[in-house]
Amino acid sequence: MQAHYFQHVPFEGLGSIETWLTQQGYHLSSTRFYQQADLPDIDAVDFLVIMGGPMSVNDEARYPWLVAEKQFIQQFVNTGKPVLGICLGAQLIASALGARVYPNQQQEIGWWPLQAVGNEAASAFRFPEMATVFHWHGETFDLPANSVHLAESLACRNQAFQIGQSVIGLQFHLETTAMSAQAIVENCRDELIPATFVQTESEILATDSGRYQRINQLMGQILAYLHQSQNHQRRFRHD
Repeated sequence: MQAHYFQHVPFEGLGSIETWLTQQGYHLSSTRFYQQADLPDIDAVDFLVIMGGPMSVNDEARYPWLVAEKQFIQQFVNTGKPVLGICLGAQLIASALGARVYPNQQQEIGWWPLQAVGNEAASAFRFPEMATVFHWHGETFDLPANSVHLAESLACRNQAFQIGQSVIGLQFHLETTAMSAQAIVENCRDELIPATFVQTESEILATDSGRYQRINQLMGQILAYLHQSQNHQRRFRHD
């Protein structure tokens, strides 16, 4: 099995996702857009992960590779194979599927609570009723057509969505480790401008190891859900 990830800046890597994928037997490959924009053969990829980054999906003039990336995402979603988008990655999925991405009313940076959204989709992934997770974003998105709304926060309504059983977009970061939190703070501390939903550098980095373990565990549950959807697709194609 081949998992491919899109990385937009050197300091936002897979985090805990890498451990989970390798433990499940996936071979990893990547497109690092900050170095080169070569895209993989869609047929060769079994699982696509789209990471975060400080740019906007609307910055196509500054980052022309965004056009090809969104086209690839749209085509990959149509295959029915698993797709996970993190922060910018979720915004890219939304944009690729025709939804609007725009500045949120509030910046949301640091450890803030997330609430599950009740919905009638029996097969949808179920978030905990409440969880404190790691955020770092200033934009938001409209929900793509035919998606299920999964989670919200006080600062941002559209925090997570699902399309079918194979696509999940997360506005927040569950893959974050102590090392990756340090990296994003070091590279983006100029964004830590005091506001209602912006924590200080010391508040962000002072969190305990148990909090990282809890969000990484939830990330593993989402990955397992998407992995199982892939196995279901394979069985369906073989029947």
